[in-house]
Amino acid sequence: MTNHKIALLDGDGIGPEIMAEAVKIIELVAKRNSVTFELHHAPFGAGAWFSDGHSFPEQTKALCDEADAILKGPIGLSHEESKKIPMDMQPERGALLPLRRRYDTYANFRPVSLPRGLAHFSPLKPEIIGDGIDLMIIRELVGGLYFGEKQTGVNARGKRYVHEMLEYDEDQIARIAKVAFVTAQKRKKVLHSIHKSNVLNSSVLWNEVMEEVGKDYPEVELRYTLVDAAATYLCLDPGQFDVMVMENMFGDILSDQGGGILGSLGLMPSACVGPEKIYYEPSHGSAPDIAGQNVANPYSMIGSVAMMLEMSFGMAEEAKNVWQAMQSVFAKGYSTPDLSPTKNEAEIISTDRFGDLVAEELNAL
Repeated sequence: MTNHKIALLDGDGIGPEIMAEAVKIIELVAKRNSVTFELHHAPFGAGAWFSDGHSFPEQTKALCDEADAILKGPIGLSHEESKKIPMDMQPERGALLPLRRRYDTYANFRPVSLPRGLAHFSPLKPEIIGDGIDLMIIRELVGGLYFGEKQTGVNARGKRYVHEMLEYDEDQIARIAKVAFVTAQKRKKVLHSIHKSNVLNSSVLWNEVMEEVGKDYPEVELRYTLVDAAATYLCLDPGQFDVMVMENMFGDILSDQGGGILGSLGLMPSACVGPEKIYYEPSHGSAPDIAGQNVANPYSMIGSVAMMLEMSFGMAEEAKNVWQAMQSVFAKGYSTPDLSPTKNEAEIISTDRFGDLVAEELNAL
């Protein structure tokens, strides 16, 4: 029997609650298949700093090093609570970016998907949604402004200043381009390069390399779209997109907008892929304002499990079953509180009830 070791980083806020529902599904998948999952929880994020004195403790690093895959919950606290943690140890700086750097997880996959039957969750008009929304945002994850040189200080005029460098080299761009072209080739063979080349030299180089790499993928049509235009088109005509590739900050912003057109970031799982390691996580934050209330939507956490099953463990059919089970729960008239304003007749269910219903649907498949 195949055995897989998974590091579970529960995170902060609603993280432990939605992770518990993900574990339900992992355990059920194990029962349904000839596979075992060795699950190990480890501290990560703000809670880890308070308990261990570091937001990415050494024992967590060791566990992640040994794991076949990493499943990570959202991290972070409220603005006021974050002030209690030294700046360099605040979860994003002290845990998340180091995790990405440690495993060079340069390719971030964020599916933006809403079948037609669930279109009522979207704030977009039915005539815009059409047969549904189905696109993939691929974000470069370890370069750009987030990882560039940073300086703060006081200049010669006595004014506080900040200097942050956006830096990419052609190799960094080429490797994410290859991932995007391969993904587009498997789908509709259309790839949109999202850029700001009318202002930024980094985007000029980005598009040059995209064109060069594209010569190896003649079946894929490469289109160029300015990032501000892309933001508009996502609202007015999302169906024109299939695979979108972009640098780090553009991807951070537009993928959140992707959650907006679905109706909630609670519907957006993701995979962060490196040469030897992948970690999976919801695209949303830790929502400390609703932590402990059993009202968080675990869809993106369970969706991250589905991505893990397919991408790390080669269980594509079972991954499809998990997606189908989650969508069936919504299709039967249930909703989580984050989605409820778009369908008043829906029965609003709790975090653990959603997980139980998904497990029932999956077990019936």
